Amino acid sequence: MDLRQIDLNLLVSLDALLAECNVTRAARRLHLSQPALSAQLARLRQIFGDPLLLPAEAGRGMTPTARALALGPILHSVLKDLESVVQYRPSFNPLTDERTFQIAANDTAMVVLGLPLIEKLASCAGPGVRIAFRNPDAGLIAAQMEGGEVDLLIASERLLPASMKVRPLLHGSFVMAQRKGHPRGTASLDMDAYCALQHVLVTEFGGHFSGYIDETLAERGRHRTVVVSVEKFMLVPEILRNSDYVCTLPSMLRSRFASVLDMFDLPFDDRGFGLRLAWHPRNHADPAVAWLRETLVGLLDDNAKRPEG
Repeated sequence: MDLRQIDLNLLVSLDALLAECNVTRAARRLHLSQPALSAQLARLRQIFGDPLLLPAEAGRGMTPTARALALGPILHSVLKDLESVVQYRPSFNPLTDERTFQIAANDTAMVVLGLPLIEKLASCAGPGVRIAFRNPDAGLIAAQMEGGEVDLLIASERLLPASMKVRPLLHGSFVMAQRKGHPRGTASLDMDAYCALQHVLVTEFGGHFSGYIDETLAERGRHRTVVVSVEKFMLVPEILRNSDYVCTLPSMLRSRFASVLDMFDLPFDDRGFGLRLAWHPRNHADPAVAWLRETLVGLLDDNAKRPEG
């Protein structure tokens, strides 16, 4: 018997027939017509090679064969198990359940949301919840999410695979940061002052000395001097605190670095910078991934309440 050739509905009908031993009552129970159920019984007899139900000697109802009597309890139990599978609704309790999450986050996302998430876990999750962060690779991230290697991606729009579910998180402009006590003082910036300073560039493409801001300046016929290039925003406070260099940062990092750096609006329109949250459609209804998404979104409110300094 090839299970691929058996319609599950036929087994449901057989279960009802064995319970009722009457085609009319079983058809009513299944919301089928009597001829339709009789046709199904004929098909079941062919599949099992057994009459299964025979007319009762008294003329009313039907009598199960020995094969049907043996099948009845097993079939009913299996169908109940299948019903449980279909009706199962997964849940996730971060305090008691175990789950390892994989998050791909660019450097800005790591500072703005990754670090607060790590701090938040101590109060909202138990020891069974673990989170691994990795750098997103534009060439691999779609396949990693498709294969389940990455649960969530937090990055700018250009890194988001087209096939993923997406939720906007943050949008802000850029600001220029300098150490407290910088010889430039705390006056507002004009274009000449900004371009005359020595800049630190943060770029995910290691070794580069030109980035988005430089492209924006070039459109205006201006140029700045980049003397240091690094890949991580977390290095910036230490670099600036020990030099007279400056660095242009996404404004969403303002609250994180406000205690050690002074921030100033740029003297030109930078068109802004955004972060988005992405996940594979397969994980949309996963309660564990849904919990992590909502936890990350909740951190935005906490971040907004921090003083900008």
